[in-house]
Amino acid sequence: MSEVLKSLPVELIQLVVGLICLAALVGASAVLLVWMERKVAGHFQRRPGPFEVGPHGLLQTVADAAKLIGKQLATPRGADKILYWAAPFIAFLPVFVVMLPIPWGETLMALDVDLGLLLILAFSGMGVISLCLAGWGSNNKYGMLGAARAVSQSVAYEIPLLLSVLPIVFMTGSLSLSLVASVQGTWPWDWLVVRQPLAFFIYFVCAVAETNRAPFDLPEGESELTAGFHTEYSGMGFGLFFLAEYANMVVVSAVATTLFLGAWHGPGSDLLGGAVGVLWFMAKVVFLIFVMMWFRWTFPRVRFDQLLNIAWKWLIPLALINLLITAVLIPLWR
Repeated sequence: MSEVLKSLPVELIQLVVGLICLAALVGASAVLLVWMERKVAGHFQRRPGPFEVGPHGLLQTVADAAKLIGKQLATPRGADKILYWAAPFIAFLPVFVVMLPIPWGETLMALDVDLGLLLILAFSGMGVISLCLAGWGSNNKYGMLGAARAVSQSVAYEIPLLLSVLPIVFMTGSLSLSLVASVQGTWPWDWLVVRQPLAFFIYFVCAVAETNRAPFDLPEGESELTAGFHTEYSGMGFGLFFLAEYANMVVVSAVATTLFLGAWHGPGSDLLGGAVGVLWFMAKVVFLIFVMMWFRWTFPRVRFDQLLNIAWKWLIPLALINLLITAVLIPLWR
């Protein structure tokens, strides 16, 4: 067995180990973030949130996950079985690919590639395909309406999101996330958000919309569409959509941390062999996720025409202007 392992390329072993660690991270982060969401919602509404199962309700999410796993898997009458069951897997599986090039620390990443940002942007677009298949394949009018909304929303907000990351690419001259992170410094004034505050604002608004979080959760608006594209899903079919949503929150927050907030850089980030830098990275990611939860329990859901107007009338023109100004000022910065 040892001889077989020695004959394998080091990059392949690193990739397999990275995928295993990322799978554990996705599961653990989903459990903790659901508990965090409930606690944030509770405190925003002046109540404690879950408090009975485990200390401070820590095991409530574990109990809910066990119940979800035990639920019966049912296929709606008249549904396209292939599309219906392919949708949750297409929503969940790309999460592992987009997490591969993220630099969690100075030397902690599963796959260091020169086109890491392009890889993330390419595979993150598969999420809307899963929503479309879920709504179409479930043979439900609410699911179909949710899928149509998801496609319109994704098309509208992916454009300003791409335009908001291009200034960072122009400034650093690379699509490698590790290189973008390395050009930033320890202190906040050395981070790229200082030079690109508008790009960071546009990116974060688009990230909230791309992850279908309130106030942009129109594809699954409970008051209008019951649950939208996943109305007919139960058990782990619904669970995979649920896991994908929280995993995508981690991904967009990690990319924002890498591009704008200095990645692992922070006071003392080199201590303990770079372990403190990993903690800095995680702290920034958790803070951005907290802000996304803050939005959910503060702002009312926008109308669908307002959602599209924000993208087409405001974010896209602002992103284009910011990109043009960046292209003009790059020679001065250099």
